[in-house]
Amino acid sequence: MHQPFLDSLRVLELTPYGGQRSFFALRLSRPSWTAWTPGQFLMLRPASFGLELPLARPFGICDASARQVMCFFQVLGRGTQRMAALRPGDEVSVWGPLGRGFAVEQNAPTLLLAGGMGIAPFVGYANAHPEPEKLRLLFGHREALDCYPVDALTGRIRFESAHERAPEDRDKFIHSARERMRDCAARNGLALACGPLPFLRAVQSFAHELRMRTQLSLENRMACGTGACLGCVAQSVDKTPVCTCREGPVFQADNILL
Repeated sequence: MHQPFLDSLRVLELTPYGGQRSFFALRLSRPSWTAWTPGQFLMLRPASFGLELPLARPFGICDASARQVMCFFQVLGRGTQRMAALRPGDEVSVWGPLGRGFAVEQNAPTLLLAGGMGIAPFVGYANAHPEPEKLRLLFGHREALDCYPVDALTGRIRFESAHERAPEDRDKFIHSARERMRDCAARNGLALACGPLPFLRAVQSFAHELRMRTQLSLENRMACGTGACLGCVAQSVDKTPVCTCREGPVFQADNILL
């Protein structure tokens, strides 16, 4: 993990994705930190939250460069509704980078498994990986593909997408995930997954079956980002409570109960 910092950053750009105006890439001025690991997250609190919304919101780091840091979000509640109204120059308090990120094994075939908004951390992962040709991503999604930041991925790594339009499409996607994991495990590869809990449970089951090295990024609700509020507690395999924000959000698949 890297030392977190509290920064006051400015909005550079808020870019809508898709035609619904409910998916956005938020680009902020570069924070004071330079070291981060894909899979880590930030706590964001725009000044526009005022007194009505006192708590910051957690967002995975989608990508970061020498000029900016980017987060990707979907409008789901009051906080993200306020964020969708941000304009260039608006002030945002940022605490991070927080948590533990994904492993990077330069010479290992690495399978990225994403469900829905779980695509976000893999943008930065693909950009930061020293051998992107060793990466393969399987992405399952319900909304149209242009709602997600796949434009940064399709020309860089092997990319497959599965659009869920009916329940049977979900079953096909889960079957494809198992097959891709089986192929990767045969080459002593690594699997990394981020997405909804039922999807992560399926990946965890396949990892156990295939005896494959696998990491899972949990999407538990968070309030503080430091482990103080105990609002994001999960359980390790020995039933010990673990704070997702501090010990995760990325866990070894054989170390966590889902």
